[in-house]
Amino acid sequence: MPVAASAIYFLNLRGDVLINRLYRDDVGGNMVDAFRMHIMQTKELGTCPVRQIGGCSFFYMRISNVYIVIVVSSNANVACAFKFVVEAVALFKSYFGGAFDEDAIRNNFVLIYELLDEIMDFGYPQNLSPEILKLYITQEGVRSPFSSKASNAQTAYPSDKPVPNATLQVTGAVGWRREGLVYKKNEVFLDIVESVNLLMSSKGWCWLWKLFLLMYALYNINHLVIAGSVLRCDVTGKILMKCFLSGMPDLKLGLNDKIGLEKESQLKSRPPKSGKTIELDDVTFHQCVNLTRFNSEKTVSFVPPDGEFELMKYRITEGVNLPFRVLPTIKELGRTRMEVNVKVKSVFGAKMFALGVVIKIPVPKQTAKTSFQVTSGRAKYQAAIDCLVWKIRKFPGQTEPTLSAEVELISTMAEKKSWTRPPIQMEFQVPMFTASGLRVRFLKVWEKSGYNTVEWVRYITKAGSYEIRC
Repeated sequence: MPVAASAIYFLNLRGDVLINRLYRDDVGGNMVDAFRMHIMQTKELGTCPVRQIGGCSFFYMRISNVYIVIVVSSNANVACAFKFVVEAVALFKSYFGGAFDEDAIRNNFVLIYELLDEIMDFGYPQNLSPEILKLYITQEGVRSPFSSKASNAQTAYPSDKPVPNATLQVTGAVGWRREGLVYKKNEVFLDIVESVNLLMSSKGWCWLWKLFLLMYALYNINHLVIAGSVLRCDVTGKILMKCFLSGMPDLKLGLNDKIGLEKESQLKSRPPKSGKTIELDDVTFHQCVNLTRFNSEKTVSFVPPDGEFELMKYRITEGVNLPFRVLPTIKELGRTRMEVNVKVKSVFGAKMFALGVVIKIPVPKQTAKTSFQVTSGRAKYQAAIDCLVWKIRKFPGQTEPTLSAEVELISTMAEKKSWTRPPIQMEFQVPMFTASGLRVRFLKVWEKSGYNTVEWVRYITKAGSYEIRC
């Protein structure tokens, strides 16, 4: 459920009430005394931002020299309450020229009361968008003399500026976009950015070893490669958009997700198209997406905000295309020497390439000297992180560069402790490649004036937590 706040208080560091607003009659006016006595005077402000006193809960946050306290008497959503506080502070700063402190509150009592009546109704959050609220609350706040000129330039809408269709935007129909936008060139930029998370074991499954021993005994085959098994693998992605479109356009985005393609084939009474489909997990959308149409048609339809925004986020756990495979071999030769051999294979297409590839190979702390031989890029030993760092600026697809290193260790008289062997870590960035296989099938823009648009689509895959045990 939403916040359902009973009251909100603004206190200074001494506990004096600067301003307050009661939204419900289920709490008394002396609730702030309980907060001051049981929390502020006991110096437990920094322990937990949520406290229960009697039958009420207190959610509080310190911003500059002001405490914002929300009092609820029901089982409210704590995350929603703190989100409301953060958005409300951003709104106040937009009116006060970037400053929010005790002086700013004392100088803007009337404006704050007016805003508190608009952003919360009977304890439930309403519209907190500064762009929308400034369309009809045109009063300018008293700015602090310490605020910068740049922040002073970002003032509220002047009272003599016409307010275009403010009622439509305040009702929440299209509260994230104002009408009357005009661009000479109408363009849409769409980026699919993914992060690959991988944890690979050092050796394969036990039955592979048994198979190797059997083949060696029967056929004298001794070159079977045992690859590591995947312990954890997933992709987290987001779709970023930047829109420069005139008017109030309606966009429709089609992806190669399994549910969307099946729904489209049902609506058009035809068999689904062949090709790779993916299953999206944990999808979250921007508020501009029409969820009703998504639930019925499984298509992403929306009226976009102006400029840059995040359309959606998703996660994929099955069918992940790993861009790199790492085959490490580390041998400890006695107490003072080690041999390190690492082969990295790029699995993506030969016409693609990765940028900024960094492979961090751990070595013991007592490393004294290293020597390298690499087929591509450069390698060096970094004692600060106890790793051999191998950097390849441009990594073509379908290639297998290798690193061979000899490591000399410091000999000590003390008993040698077993080396834990931390995992090998990778950093990379692969343009025009998606580990999930997600693709944009179409991006349609419709506007009543019928202008032409230019759509730009870009894919990029980066390394999240990409680790291979050695």
